[in-house]
Amino acid sequence: MTIHTSSRGTARLRLAAVVAAPLLAFSVACGSDGEGVRAGGGSEIASVADEPTAGAAGDGEGKGKGKGKGKGQESAKGASAGKSAFYDAQMEYVRCMRAKGGSKDFPDPKLSGHLDWDAINAMPDRVGSGQGHKGGKDGVCGPELRAASNLEPKRDKQQDYESMMAHATCMRDEGVSRFANPTLSGGGVMPGGEPNPMSPVLDEESPVYKKAREACKGKLLEGLDGMQ
Repeated sequence: MTIHTSSRGTARLRLAAVVAAPLLAFSVACGSDGEGVRAGGGSEIASVADEPTAGAAGDGEGKGKGKGKGKGQESAKGASAGKSAFYDAQMEYVRCMRAKGGSKDFPDPKLSGHLDWDAINAMPDRVGSGQGHKGGKDGVCGPELRAASNLEPKRDKQQDYESMMAHATCMRDEGVSRFANPTLSGGGVMPGGEPNPMSPVLDEESPVYKKAREACKGKLLEGLDGMQ
């Protein structure tokens, strides 16, 4: 995304902070080397992911007979209703961003309900400091953002982890050598990317980083493209 003073990764992690748990604020450094790393960056290396655990999944097949509906049918209806509620809640957030958040051209979500990060990334940051991507000016749309997040259909954490890991590996293979791995922690997934949030070392405006991002974006499952 186009950010006036902060990077794409900063804005995405700030978004995660509004939705989930507070994250440490990032400082902004200037300059980069040939590997998409800021000049004078720290010595941290990509984090080592927790050992993934295999998740058990039910077959979801209904066993009802006669006129009764099977569990599979009920599950499909529930999933459809969940996606609709998620989309509607995300639209409430979008409307808030347009009316109160300082981003009158904030894009509609995708039909899946997930935010359209390609469109968001192309927007100018009129609010400043990435606030357009963490609930608007002064966090005015934070409640709507959290409400939408709480209605997101349940995700397969193992698949999310594997997708982020493949993306992180691709980013390093494409020249961003210090792009950190995601980690599994407490039953959830912590996105990778910036290895040192307190003193960022990745320069997301460098040609190397932008090229890698374009080459690797297909590794991320839908809904993860704004997280890592």
